[in-house]
Amino acid sequence: MGSVEEMHTWILKMSHLSVLAVVTVFFMIPAGLLSDMRDPQDLDGQQLAQRSTFMHHRLKRGWIWKELFVPEEDPTSHVIGQLKSDSDRGEFSIKYILSGEGAGDLFEIDEYTGEIRTLKKLDREEKAFYVLQAQAINRRTNEPEEPQSEFIIKVQDINDNMPRFQNEPYVSSIPEMSPVGTTVAQVTATDADDPMFGNNAKLLYSILQGEPYFSVEPKTGIIVTSWPDMDREAKVEYLVVVQVKDMLGLSGGYSSSTTVTVSLTDVNDNGPTFQQLTYTFAVPENAAVGTTVGRIMAEDGDIGINARMTYSLKDDLEGSSTFIIKTDPVTQEGVVLLAKPLDYEVKRQYVMAAEAANDHVDTRFLPLEEFRDRTTLRVVVENVNEPPVFLSPLYEWEVPENAAVGTVVGNVSARDTDTDNSPIRYSIDKRTDATKAFKIDPNKGTIAVAKALDRETTEWHNMTVEAKETTQNHLSSTVVVFIKVLDVNDNMPRLARDYQPYICEGTQAGELIQLLSAVDPDDPVEGHHIYFSMVPEEHINPNFTIRDNQDNTAGIVARRSTFTRKDQTKYLLPVVVADSGSPALSSTTTLTIGVCSCQPAGHCPTGGVEALALTMSVSMQTLLGILVCLAALTADVIKSTST
Repeated sequence: MGSVEEMHTWILKMSHLSVLAVVTVFFMIPAGLLSDMRDPQDLDGQQLAQRSTFMHHRLKRGWIWKELFVPEEDPTSHVIGQLKSDSDRGEFSIKYILSGEGAGDLFEIDEYTGEIRTLKKLDREEKAFYVLQAQAINRRTNEPEEPQSEFIIKVQDINDNMPRFQNEPYVSSIPEMSPVGTTVAQVTATDADDPMFGNNAKLLYSILQGEPYFSVEPKTGIIVTSWPDMDREAKVEYLVVVQVKDMLGLSGGYSSSTTVTVSLTDVNDNGPTFQQLTYTFAVPENAAVGTTVGRIMAEDGDIGINARMTYSLKDDLEGSSTFIIKTDPVTQEGVVLLAKPLDYEVKRQYVMAAEAANDHVDTRFLPLEEFRDRTTLRVVVENVNEPPVFLSPLYEWEVPENAAVGTVVGNVSARDTDTDNSPIRYSIDKRTDATKAFKIDPNKGTIAVAKALDRETTEWHNMTVEAKETTQNHLSSTVVVFIKVLDVNDNMPRLARDYQPYICEGTQAGELIQLLSAVDPDDPVEGHHIYFSMVPEEHINPNFTIRDNQDNTAGIVARRSTFTRKDQTKYLLPVVVADSGSPALSSTTTLTIGVCSCQPAGHCPTGGVEALALTMSVSMQTLLGILVCLAALTADVIKSTST
């Protein structure tokens, strides 16, 4: 081991390199105790302290060396220490050999003197220390003078790294009107230098931009508000520039900066405010219900839900509900709509109050009454030259079908609602009255019968009546008139069809021969009641009778049972059909009932025509006889004349 003076000399050498070198005297440690050393990054303070304890307990070992230090980033090659066995007498009989991490590449040893020299510059942030092995070999015997042992070369930190912010970019938001001291965000920087050596990695934060609204806690990087009641409506966004310095902010250190974007979120600290004391709108009197009269707008400096408002009409000074107001959800405007029809001649102006109130209020910032505001609405009704207006939306009348020409059916009436009250003329649209059954008085609007009516031909007459002003504009309007023609009993009932009844030979008395029904074109209110009967005769009909069923039908019934074609082939039966009108009308139809030799089931193959054919056949024979007689007489006359 060298003397104290040698150690002092070595420290002075290190001081020339501007590096603080701490030299610790180590006695030789057997290889067995250090052979299990891990990677240098895994050595913590406790492990090094334990090793130091072992070293101090073995002061009796035979060779020693100094714990070695080398400053990082030094490109010059220089001696950083010396290994020496206590058996080395300066005769160069000992050969020193170096192995382990960086041996031959970063470090080399003088095999005669044991001096260790650096070959390249080192970077502590890349590797903080190196574990090497040393051997002392007797040159004569080539035997180890001392057992192989490990030692450490530590790389001393210099301030060669600037601090760097993590997790950029920084964006944060806080509610407006936040109290002083409200935490905004925390910025964090790291420094790759050794935090355990000097102040190289000790950081200090400060504000470069953003005061007096914000401040930063120097050691933690926590940004807080330092200005009360910051107003989003005045300024929405702030850019806060934070600087971090190493070396505790002392001169000669490194620094970097980052920007924190701070946004103020909205709170409801503003109520709606109308920019006008009075809003005036004009609307024509013929505007349809639902027409937008106008829009009003209350300004609110807030945004989003805090700016939502509802409009309403208050204190209607003229007691009218002619208008309503709705809130446009997109523009937050109040939309004034027409709720009832207008009439310039009745009312020409409306005045009412409109109110806008926030939907969501926050009494932490404003009293309740400041979350609403009022203005005055004035709506002027504009006059429009309107067409005549009928007193009724439609007209419906009734007239009996036997009404005489000229009979008045009804009267239409229209008036000019404008102030000039123009005279009106009436007319029937010819396209809607093709039959020209009615006429109208052009001045009075009286509608009368123009020609005979027939309900059975046309029951309803629908026409359009026009009312036109006689002024220059000739404005007109129309109305529909419905006229129903009422029924009068002016049609006789008659049998429903041309019946050809027949009776089978062998029919028994009382049997039904034919079922009759009748029709009547009239339409009495109480319904049809038709009666069937036979023509009154001096003597009762011995062959047939008519049985009225009292349901608008009747049956022809046989009175006797001895009907044969030899006796008679056909019978004539007059049938009277009468209605229940006032006066009652009736008709008489004579039916021809043929006698038929029916099949066993009662069916007549010729459908009742057989008897008629037979009758026709007999008549032909008679006719032929007559013709023969006439021919004979003619021949006799000619013969007599010739003689």
